[in-house]
Amino acid sequence: MSETITYDSTYRIVDTADYQIQVNEAGEGHPIFMIHGTGPGATGWSNFEANIPDLSNSFRCIAVTMPGWGDSSPQSVRTGRDQGRAMLQLMDAMGIDRAAFVGNSMGGGIGMVMAAEHPSRVSHLITMGAGIYGVNVMTPAALSEGLRSIFETYKDPSPENFQHLVEIMCFDPSYATPELAKKRSEAALRNPEHLTNWLDVMNSGGGATGFLEAAAKMSVSKIPTLVIHGRDDRTVHFEGSMRANATIPNSRLVLLNRCGHWAQLEHASEFNGLVSNFLKTH
Repeated sequence: MSETITYDSTYRIVDTADYQIQVNEAGEGHPIFMIHGTGPGATGWSNFEANIPDLSNSFRCIAVTMPGWGDSSPQSVRTGRDQGRAMLQLMDAMGIDRAAFVGNSMGGGIGMVMAAEHPSRVSHLITMGAGIYGVNVMTPAALSEGLRSIFETYKDPSPENFQHLVEIMCFDPSYATPELAKKRSEAALRNPEHLTNWLDVMNSGGGATGFLEAAAKMSVSKIPTLVIHGRDDRTVHFEGSMRANATIPNSRLVLLNRCGHWAQLEHASEFNGLVSNFLKTH
């Protein structure tokens, strides 16, 4: 199956009540929504290209590109930024009643929104490089190095900034290739409206409200949850995932050394095994 899986062979646009949403879909079985993180040029496919061929042998993998990224609808302060609503509409449009959610960074936050607000629609929650925000003990004050780079690249999507961005996301510099930076740059510049909209949303203070409200409800969640984090993450400190593990009753934490913000890329084989085993045994 993996030999036939490409971006083009899995790509389609799904029309929902309020959005057009890009998905890349492969495989059969229990559905998994795979949701990317924030950052210019991010898409579901770019975040999970290394995982879909393997996991689609056992599951129906649906890499989602959220409104505000890729070929999906714009989302802004004016039009609203409710990623939970967008996901719920996508599930309804695809005829999926219940699914696992696998999310990197912001994608983990979206999975948490679904788990908190629509628990009957979520079978499992898997986050990586995400977590729950709160009073920090170990995390340095102010924006992390990775978040500063994200803001800088949204403001100035130059090749140099994209190269710097992918280098920060990875522990192992061999993964931060010029080809990866070029792909992210090209994806971002295809829809420059997404860049300005993201900055408008963040500067308005509306970027994290839904995630914070969802996190406050996770202490009563019954959904099996796997929390994965890179020990060397320079974008979201692993303290957030430790807090998530302490907050969510039915959760377990995997902390990976020699791993940055993209565990699904840097440790793809181990990540795939963790996800597959978790979904099959819980």
